[in-house]
Amino acid sequence: MKDYLDPHHSVGMPELTDAGVALELLLSLKTGVRTLSIALTETASPSLRKIIKTQLDAMIDLYSETSELMMKKEWLKPFDLDKQKELDIRSAQNAIDIAQLDLFPENMNRKGMFPTPPQK
Repeated sequence: MKDYLDPHHSVGMPELTDAGVALELLLSLKTGVRTLSIALTETASPSLRKIIKTQLDAMIDLYSETSELMMKKEWLKPFDLDKQKELDIRSAQNAIDIAQLDLFPENMNRKGMFPTPPQK
């Protein structure tokens, strides 16, 4: 990874960030569905079961919407495992590259640089 403080090298970062946030949301929703499903099977109160079922249905709908958005944006490829593997490897490499960044470089002078990245 090049100098991350240079706005020129930040082109494409918003999409990487969006993809990461969407993936985290998808994983959290999956965990929520699992947790609510367990709670539903262990609840004796009919009124509480109704509330949990309503929440579970809403969470499943949000999971579907999120996964469809990710597939549309090509951040998730559940039906093509080879392409999904490539995405996962690229994501892992990005994480490694970010972890290896020198977060406190000696020369932090960015005088004269534009505050926004150039348009392609």
